[in-house]
Amino acid sequence: MKSIDQPGVREREGLSAAVLAGGKSQRMGSDKALMSLVAGGPALLSLVLARLETVSNDVFIVANDYDRYDQFGYRVVADVHADAGPLGGIHSAVSKARQQHTLVVACDMPFLNRGLLQRMAEEPRDYDVLVPEIPGESRQGRGEMVYQTLHAIYGRTCQSVIEARIASGARQVMGLFEDVQVRTIDLSEVLQFDPELLSFFNANTPEALHAASRIVAGEGRLTGE
Repeated sequence: MKSIDQPGVREREGLSAAVLAGGKSQRMGSDKALMSLVAGGPALLSLVLARLETVSNDVFIVANDYDRYDQFGYRVVADVHADAGPLGGIHSAVSKARQQHTLVVACDMPFLNRGLLQRMAEEPRDYDVLVPEIPGESRQGRGEMVYQTLHAIYGRTCQSVIEARIASGARQVMGLFEDVQVRTIDLSEVLQFDPELLSFFNANTPEALHAASRIVAGEGRLTGE
């Protein structure tokens, strides 16, 4: 992995923002993007889209079922490579974005923090990937620290690298990081905006959805407002 230690000074251009909604929701049992945290409340996907609007004027959805998601009123683009997992979703996002850099998140992240998103959007864009790094159980081979690959900004420069990896049969997002310039938002800075790390909460199982509902109901504290 190539790393960058110091921010550059190149002028920042606009930022696109993509929500990946092309997963099969196997652990949830039905389309998680359309589920609500409270009865009659907005869908998870609506919550995510609203957060992204605070940092981008090119917000769109990556999904293969246009009719299902067109109701949200945002541009819907199909995966370029079918069945390529999150790496394929990231590739579709950067290749269909109108800007050179794209914030990519998942559709099941109801507690995205506006302050943290803005901090990431303001970082000078002389990187290929900008990604938060937090503690957690990792299959990334990085000990106790985890890259939040679906809460990250990817440059258009990643497109050809991802294409080559997919063509070779690779599907792991972390493999991409070995071939591009990566800058991290470290834990101490993330905690300034989101001390409970709820930004990275995934409501991707019935149990997780229930836990998120409890947070909204007041048994926990909702951050990111």
